[in-house]
Amino acid sequence: MSFTREQVIEALKEVIYFPKSDNIISLKMVDDINIEGKRISLTLLFPGPNDKSAAIVEQGCIDALVKSLGEDVQIKGNITIKAIKEDALAGIKHIIAVASGKGGVGKSTVSANLAVSLKKTGAKVGLLDADIYGPSIPLMFGLMDAKPMAEKRNGKDVIIPIEKYGIKILSIGFFVDPSQALIWRGPMASNALNQLLGDTDWGELDYLVIDLPPGTGDIHLTIVQEVSVSGIAIVSTPQEVALADARKAFSMFNSDKIKVPILGLIENMSWFTPAELPKNKYYIFGKEGGKKLAAEANVPLLGEIPLVQGICESGDTGKPVSLLDDADPESLAFEKLAGNIISQLNTPKGSPFA
Repeated sequence: MSFTREQVIEALKEVIYFPKSDNIISLKMVDDINIEGKRISLTLLFPGPNDKSAAIVEQGCIDALVKSLGEDVQIKGNITIKAIKEDALAGIKHIIAVASGKGGVGKSTVSANLAVSLKKTGAKVGLLDADIYGPSIPLMFGLMDAKPMAEKRNGKDVIIPIEKYGIKILSIGFFVDPSQALIWRGPMASNALNQLLGDTDWGELDYLVIDLPPGTGDIHLTIVQEVSVSGIAIVSTPQEVALADARKAFSMFNSDKIKVPILGLIENMSWFTPAELPKNKYYIFGKEGGKKLAAEANVPLLGEIPLVQGICESGDTGKPVSLLDDADPESLAFEKLAGNIISQLNTPKGSPFA
């Protein structure tokens, strides 16, 4: 007795692809169904490679077919996983997302200086400004008037990132009027981000730093569902109002539906040091709030970045402070941060730093 194609399709309608909240038949994710007696083979098509749902969907297909057609159906090992679009990120070793629970904590400043510090190790680095509604990276790198080029390749427009200080940079700010508010609903913003990621020639990179928007929303879900993120670094200031929102970010990325590795916490504006008193530290936002939250969340405290005039000014002039001499205290703080992140990426389960 041989199964029919209709039986297979009906069974597979019970398998849901959760990122799209619909069954895999309706989403046209099933191809090349082949039936030979009780042996069934098929191909599952995913939007991109390394889809985090692939293993779950594959097992769902096995369970659904066994439940519907019986224990003697031969399906296990006969399912092929295939991506329907080319992976523009295939040449990137590590993707680091920088997030924050709330705005105003210096996430973009951290992202910019982290990218520069990673570059100073000799690595090949890219920086994607995914803060769709408030892109800051063009200003921080002196690229307010930059317009990326596009090339036609195999009938498709491919974006060429702007290169500055040896870093490949791309931002939605390159494509919109900086004086106008961007009035986009979530799906439109997510589609724009997918284009920046998938239609860009990133080439070979050791690290791609993604500066996420503040909060927890559509853009964050798009990143973790469409991209194989190596880890998330969460930025907060020491004050309790910021730490409360950082806890929400930890909760989101730790949830069962997302489950992205958290590299640790970055405490920004840890203390204020005036230029005329370089050895003094004034804890104007509270002391050791980040250290306590990191311990509570069981993650490393990746770095403590001081609040100093030089860091603020460097962002406004388009020259990140990490470009300064290695002996400069602010530059050293970001270099230590970069070193700790590299260590975390090379430590499978992560461990607090001494």
